[in-house]
Amino acid sequence: MAMFPLATGRGRALWRYSCGAAPAADVVAYPHTAEVGPPRPFTLPTDVAAAPWLGRAAGPRNRSASFAARPEECSETVTAGIKSLYLMPSTKPKPSLCIESMPPEMLIKILTYLDAGSLMCVGCVNKNFYHLANDNGIWQKIYSSCFQPKRTFWTMKSEQTETVSSDHAALHDRKPGYWKKEYILKQIAAVKARVMRLVKPVDVYTGLPCKNKEVMKASGLSWIIVLKDKNGKEHVMEKAKLSFKDTSVTILWNSASWPCLDILSSLKLFGVMPLFPNQSKAASKNGPRRRSLIAEYSLAHLTESSVALGADKLVQLFGLNPGLLVGLWKEKNEIAFVMASLHYHQLVERSALGSATVQYALPPHKPVLDDVGPEYGLHCYTLHLDMHGGDCAYLCGTFKNLFCRKGDIEDGYLRLTVVTLKDNRKHLPLTGTVGLSWEAGVFKGSVKDCYVMDVTLLDQTAKPFWCFSAPVYMELTSQASSLYDYMGPVYTTDYADTEGKIYVELVWLEETKEYFIVNLVLYVSTKKVNNWYGTNY
Repeated sequence: MAMFPLATGRGRALWRYSCGAAPAADVVAYPHTAEVGPPRPFTLPTDVAAAPWLGRAAGPRNRSASFAARPEECSETVTAGIKSLYLMPSTKPKPSLCIESMPPEMLIKILTYLDAGSLMCVGCVNKNFYHLANDNGIWQKIYSSCFQPKRTFWTMKSEQTETVSSDHAALHDRKPGYWKKEYILKQIAAVKARVMRLVKPVDVYTGLPCKNKEVMKASGLSWIIVLKDKNGKEHVMEKAKLSFKDTSVTILWNSASWPCLDILSSLKLFGVMPLFPNQSKAASKNGPRRRSLIAEYSLAHLTESSVALGADKLVQLFGLNPGLLVGLWKEKNEIAFVMASLHYHQLVERSALGSATVQYALPPHKPVLDDVGPEYGLHCYTLHLDMHGGDCAYLCGTFKNLFCRKGDIEDGYLRLTVVTLKDNRKHLPLTGTVGLSWEAGVFKGSVKDCYVMDVTLLDQTAKPFWCFSAPVYMELTSQASSLYDYMGPVYTTDYADTEGKIYVELVWLEETKEYFIVNLVLYVSTKKVNNWYGTNY
């Protein structure tokens, strides 16, 4: 009995012709019978004949066309076709598994293993995951694990019984996302309470919170700037370098990928705090966070609308109120860095309790009326003054018992004299070479005669009355001083905002290579005084 690789008659014929055997006889091999007969012409099946691997165009073929007359021409083609059609594994793509194809019940079960921050991120994937991540059952478990539910106290009288609704009613009677909203509001309230508790301790000299670093660490507070171009696109700058001083913090943003200055329209300064702060580990920038608008600045026509503070070989400095400094490259006229000076007064509240569109509103001050003192609100002021230039501190001093006579009120301002020309015992030296340090990538420098001034003026009850932190500059006004004790050029520094003005006069001593403050005067707006004390000056 002849044995062939294929059991069918067509298979045997194809195998014989592919091996070059002559079509002598058609032998059919069955388990129990054997039959020998004349050779029959073999006709390729329609599905095989239409296959493109035969080298011809696919389509109907003539079934009478036999390979018996030309086995040597078609044996290789037929062998390749048979192998690819019957012997090769199927290449039909299997259906791919996708997490969205899973039943909603199974997906909700998976989401129960996530924390609140991860659920917020999952809800941003698409609409389906948003609805799944808002499931009340998941958020009620998270809420109950963080905030203990009310207990039930049974007493003799039924009207004194306090009960909590059952889980079934709480889940089905509430709209989707109810427990998520409740959890977020509760977390925000807890953060506010913790922040307000930490800012209560006050420094006896400055009247400001003395645990600012601890507050920022506990709350995960940071600051970002958002640059908006004329097309509405926003560019977020997060990476910043912080420098803490006695009464302020200086924030420096430097990047190699600043947007073009010509297309920018505005700059917004935000305080950023994690929505769910975790004190056991550092806050993740990819988690849900809240923004609080601190200040907004216009960058249109920056060089014309802002104050030029100074320049060195590489950069030019331009100041914007309140407390913003923009450094531009001289050659390209593009942004090199951005620096912000933030005073500690109400800083945590302004950075955490506002919204993304509205600044935090300071609580209204209730004036304490005094009918006895005729000059109420004009005396017992205390000034704390800091001058620094980045890493260097030039002056840090406290001046008490500042006052103003009624007759010294002029042009709507109270005059508070701190240092006078006549009393040389109170003249103050500035230590070190005055200059504002900057950094932009691998480039570093210092702009001469520029510095940051921090002013903290306290009222007669030692509460902050007028506070600001701003970059300023010294302007040369005279080549020679008229004072007998000082011989050298005279410089002045001026600052003004809606609440007051400050004037500083300095003399440069070439012998000792230092500046001396010979005149320092504060001008406080009478409108500010009247609103604070309830007076009518």
